Amino acid sequence: MRRYLVALTIGIAACGAEITSPSAPDIDDVAVLVGAADIAVCGAGGSMETGRMLDTQQGTVFVAGDIAYTEGTAEQFRACYDPVWGRHKARTRPAPGNHEYGSAGAAPYFAYFGSNAGPSGLGYYRYHKGSWLVFSLNSNIEGAERMAQLEWLRRELATQSDCTVAYFHHPLFSSGPHGTVPPMPVVADFWRELYAAGADVVITGHEHFYERFAPQNPDGAPDPRFGLRQFIVGTGGAPMTQPVRRAPNSEAVVLTFGLLRLTLEAQSYRWDFLSVDGGAIRDSGTGSCHGKP
Repeated sequence: MRRYLVALTIGIAACGAEITSPSAPDIDDVAVLVGAADIAVCGAGGSMETGRMLDTQQGTVFVAGDIAYTEGTAEQFRACYDPVWGRHKARTRPAPGNHEYGSAGAAPYFAYFGSNAGPSGLGYYRYHKGSWLVFSLNSNIEGAERMAQLEWLRRELATQSDCTVAYFHHPLFSSGPHGTVPPMPVVADFWRELYAAGADVVITGHEHFYERFAPQNPDGAPDPRFGLRQFIVGTGGAPMTQPVRRAPNSEAVVLTFGLLRLTLEAQSYRWDFLSVDGGAIRDSGTGSCHGKP
């Protein structure tokens, strides 16, 4: 059984040779993922604050896209992202967002993060943290690249028996303005593959606020036993946006900059959303891993 602490606060492969199992280097530290999406805008102060928060947090740093605004250029990575979150690059495992693809092929993104972003040009890979399998996926690609990624994901999930978390930029469900338009097809594909394999948690960004959903299936129906719990953590420093409605199964919305800390235990996990207001915990709870539906 999962336990929930509900806190309501108003506030997506490469062409060429097949790569069977793209991966990024693992790092030997505590089994914690900590990070956010929608991060660095030159001249905006939010990313400076969240970067300082990372100084006091252990674990692997995830970034779920829209890392360097507004086109993900080499200069924007150098001048906007590197001064605020760059000192944590060695322990960062990123996923690209749509703003990274403002530069052709997201080339500056791959150049900046190097092997930590998996094989250059793919934008997806997997690694282990403790007993968990972690997927960083690319929700920005279509056509043959999209199908190659999905085939890889399906193969990887078919052999896994661990607890599983995936992060990518675009959410399937949202209370923000992006949630009022049809989701990108690849995101629905991710959800179908992850749900069928018994994955546990999805982390996204794109909306510039924090939102947590109850476990649900890819069609949006509540599924407390086998459903994926989705977090939106577009709180890394880009200017906040407002929800435009309350989506079904939304359990918490927080309108402040901050970080999601996901503590990965043997058969369970704990989440804490830490705000820049002194690191105050604005949402927290626990969940259990589960098998296939």
